[in-house]
Amino acid sequence: MTNGHPSPQSEDTPFKSGYVCLTGPPNAGKSTLLNRVLGRTVSIVAPRPQTTRHRVLGILNGAGFQALFLDTPGVLEPRYRLQEMMKQEVDAALRDGDVVLLLYDATATGVSDRVLEAVRDRNPLVAVNKVDLVEKRKLLPLVEKLAPVARGPVFLVSALNGDGVPELQHAVVDALPEGEPFYPPEMVSERPERFFCAEFVREAVFNLYGEEIPYSTAVSIEEFKEREGRKDYIRAVIFVERQAQKKIVVGRQGQALKRVGSRARRRIEEFLGRPVYLELWVKVAEDWRRKDGFIRQNVYESR
Repeated sequence: MTNGHPSPQSEDTPFKSGYVCLTGPPNAGKSTLLNRVLGRTVSIVAPRPQTTRHRVLGILNGAGFQALFLDTPGVLEPRYRLQEMMKQEVDAALRDGDVVLLLYDATATGVSDRVLEAVRDRNPLVAVNKVDLVEKRKLLPLVEKLAPVARGPVFLVSALNGDGVPELQHAVVDALPEGEPFYPPEMVSERPERFFCAEFVREAVFNLYGEEIPYSTAVSIEEFKEREGRKDYIRAVIFVERQAQKKIVVGRQGQALKRVGSRARRRIEEFLGRPVYLELWVKVAEDWRRKDGFIRQNVYESR
């Protein structure tokens, strides 16, 4: 995927490039921060934890640098096979990261030792997000808890409105190692378009349904056709774990599924910059979150 905005390289200073691993507990706002930094959506967002399941690469090109941000699932104790594979995504991003950026939620109660142990030996940059939702005086205990693992000061930011983000971005660029760019300057992600189409369908499910439905849902793009002079054709399958869930997702006379399709189609068209015809189907794959083969085929390897 490209953005069409090459950035000039300074001839006076060495070029910097490297991977920046965004990590932290679920619902800390990592995806929102990535989208804010890039100025466009490459990682889906929902007001629920554990929305992100993949390492999502977002490429920020600037004068004399290329920062490769890796959005990751939240750090948690896995309870089933899907979460185990999400943890593998986090571990791989931590290994690959030249810079680790730990993001924490200002509204959270306490700091997880599991999260701190995951980054303690990586000398991370540390930021507290959603500071616009908390009185400043209440941030001090959280900052004091995070300070011992931080490289430099603990940054206070709001990824939603942008407060403090330029200063954090500057610190990230300063921490990058010297090196050549990994990708052409017009690229903003290495993922194919069909990956993002599936993610926008899943985002619609996360935002329109409650309870367990979003977490029991996987989306696979079965067909993606670019058609000259006509709308692109996309056929996506929404997998759920039980027949009762399928009835909820479809809704009475298919009305609930139409809302998913309408919302997802708008997001896809905005992302692709062209009209699409989106066809959605719902299928049952019982207990798929616990089945290694299904997850590999429909969640991680099919994109």
